[in-house]
Amino acid sequence: MPSGIPQLITGIGKVAAAASVASWLAGHEDHPADFELVNIGTAGALRDGYEGLHLPSAVINHDMSTEVLQEMGFAVTDELTIEGGDDGTVLATGDTFVADAAHRDLLAVRAALVDMEGFAVAWAARAAGVGIRLVKHVSDNADSSALSWPEVVDASARVLGDWLADYLA
Repeated sequence: MPSGIPQLITGIGKVAAAASVASWLAGHEDHPADFELVNIGTAGALRDGYEGLHLPSAVINHDMSTEVLQEMGFAVTDELTIEGGDDGTVLATGDTFVADAAHRDLLAVRAALVDMEGFAVAWAARAAGVGIRLVKHVSDNADSSALSWPEVVDASARVLGDWLADYLA
């Protein structure tokens, strides 16, 4: 991590991510007008052939009962557009660790990648009125290979670190 750049490790899952980001932003309201929050992390590929680094242009909250809540008359946002996304990639965020083919295939209808924090980070940034950029590196195929995440996360961290260094240069 380059020196002088604030770093926040949110923890795993939507609740930890949203609470951490909201708390940090509340304590740093003096940020410049062009402040941008950058969320870097790993993601599972929901479609064969998806690999490498992606800057999603949309993120969905995949494990919320949106349709049921809407039928009951509640306005629910389960998709956010991310300005500056580079390739039309949709990221699905949920608290479910996706490691089986059936779940993967269901999510692949709406998204190409899956993680556990992106939507929550984007939601908290939007609520605070700051810019957001999501940067995800594919670490696995969101199937049984996802169970090897602890062994491959370091390789993804290096790629993400190189991207961040270039971005900040």
